[in-house]
Amino acid sequence: MFRRKNKLKREYDERLIRLLAETREEWMQAKELERQAERFDDDGVAKVRRQIAESRHLYLFKEARERNVQMK
Repeated sequence: MFRRKNKLKREYDERLIRLLAETREEWMQAKELERQAERFDDDGVAKVRRQIAESRHLYLFKEARERNVQMK
């Protein structure tokens, strides 16, 4: 019974690590896009996209810290 629990935890921890890497990449891309579109973006769309990507990543990072997930 406990083996199954450990297996599930390990599986979801790995999934969380993958999501962290993906969201960090999205955040960095949005940050670069915002920097490049600074002069042309009157609506602030690039800024909002960067903020959304940043929020997603930080939420997942907080979750990983609470679950004591160790990145290898």
